[in-house]
Amino acid sequence: MVNRVDLDQILEDLDATTALDGLQNIAEKLRNAFRVDHIVYHWVDSAGEQYGCGTYCEAWVNHYVAQNYIRIDPVIVGCFQRFHPVDWKQLDWSGKAARQFLSDALAHGVGNQGFSIPIRGPVGQFALFTVNHTCDDDAWAEFAEANNRDLILIGHFFNRKALEFETGRQPEPARALSPREVDSITLLAMGYNRAQVADTLSISEHTLRVYIESARFKLGALNTTHAIARAMSRGLIVV
Repeated sequence: MVNRVDLDQILEDLDATTALDGLQNIAEKLRNAFRVDHIVYHWVDSAGEQYGCGTYCEAWVNHYVAQNYIRIDPVIVGCFQRFHPVDWKQLDWSGKAARQFLSDALAHGVGNQGFSIPIRGPVGQFALFTVNHTCDDDAWAEFAEANNRDLILIGHFFNRKALEFETGRQPEPARALSPREVDSITLLAMGYNRAQVADTLSISEHTLRVYIESARFKLGALNTTHAIARAMSRGLIVV
């Protein structure tokens, strides 16, 4: 288990970071705290510009860029249309290009297990926060179960900090959601239907509807699904 004191200190260091280069140091500290092989943060904006930091070896990073692997990387492709964290075993590695990519990655020291958190930011930004390790399936399942919520929070915090250094990509100001609005949207994002949400929160469905519509208005969303997506992309809710 990660040491909570160490993790809290790392998050304080992350909050105090004042430049993109500082995120590399934070990634290394997180890798050591979670005792995994790699921590990686990678973003792509709407114009195709990329930024990344993490603990993959320089040879793999350079090779990845030279081969333009972003086009076929099953992690990028598989996470692009998703909002929830993804275990790499859930992705499609069956194609010839994907199998070759995996073989190449393993040869460069990338671990056989991965957990990636898709993050969507302003003006078309798409980012992934990834934890990567080498171990068997049982050990990885135990690690993911113990740490997934911390990793989701850290991933969104990491992305928000990165955006602070790119003024052109700053998210638009958002009105704060109330605690009840956050609870309502979070439970809906987890797959609860409205009756189940109302029952869990001990409120009527009419009151729930008020919370949902209020959250939708604050987020500038077209419908409930859009509100959930916007709340997640801004780190307002974590699932």
